[in-house]
Amino acid sequence: MEKNESSLTSLISAFGRAYHSKHDTPKIFDDFIARELITKKEFCDIRENMIKGIQFFNNEIAEKFQDHPDEILKWITQVQLSPTPLARAAYCENVLFHEIVLGAEQYVILGAGLDTFCFRNQELNNDLEIFEVDYPSAQDFKKKRLADANYQIPVNLHFISMDFTTDFIMQNLIDGGFMPHKKTFFSLLGVSYYLTKEENGNLINELFTKVPSGSSIVFDYADNELFEEKGVSNRVQNMVQMASASGEPMKSCFTYEEMEKMLEDSGLLIYEHLSPVAINNQFFGDRSDYLSAFETIHYIHAVKK
Repeated sequence: MEKNESSLTSLISAFGRAYHSKHDTPKIFDDFIARELITKKEFCDIRENMIKGIQFFNNEIAEKFQDHPDEILKWITQVQLSPTPLARAAYCENVLFHEIVLGAEQYVILGAGLDTFCFRNQELNNDLEIFEVDYPSAQDFKKKRLADANYQIPVNLHFISMDFTTDFIMQNLIDGGFMPHKKTFFSLLGVSYYLTKEENGNLINELFTKVPSGSSIVFDYADNELFEEKGVSNRVQNMVQMASASGEPMKSCFTYEEMEKMLEDSGLLIYEHLSPVAINNQFFGDRSDYLSAFETIHYIHAVKK
């Protein structure tokens, strides 16, 4: 991923979180800091580009709301952009807080982008060491945005520069202050689809080779309907097509049995699995807007035996 692509991906993700925080009720995941990491021009540019692209997503909506750009933006954001990032972040952080109560002392965020957990939860600064793993360019970009927004980097936040998708090196984490003997929680959100099955298995194995029993991970994955399912308003098909057009095609999907075996091979057991139906029930119930759980996307919390 090039620097501009990395920055754009993180900005669009932050845009979705910022939009939800300001406009949607009830909140699924309230990232009230995300808006501060996007410039006014970037926010307007992303907004306008999405509105102009409505015909790619849905011609009927384009025609119905041709004189109502804010409704078009709401539709694109709530149907296509935000459902999975919002719900998986909410699920991940819910699990994390539970794991902290159970003794987790380290949190490793793989592919952190413009994640704001550390700044939304400063009461944990003395209790939790946080390691953000991402491309060097992505981290430089984030540090500048934090500085521009007058956020100081706390002592418990560590930036680990690495392309973990192709060559995860545990020693890089250790050199950055990570302690392998401490109970650790990992998050791997929005990544598994872009790795092959073998690459996913190798990464999970590397993550858990040295950490103690009870350490765990939350991640999302696509089931074996990924390349056949169209989804509401073709949103799954759109997602696959957009990933391919951007030069980062989706490479893997799993049956539950395949996922279970991959994790078992690395000494992990599935503690909790949320299907699309379960995700919808847990995070999208009783809504009157467009938000609903994405088809084919599942969440896993797996724990080292």
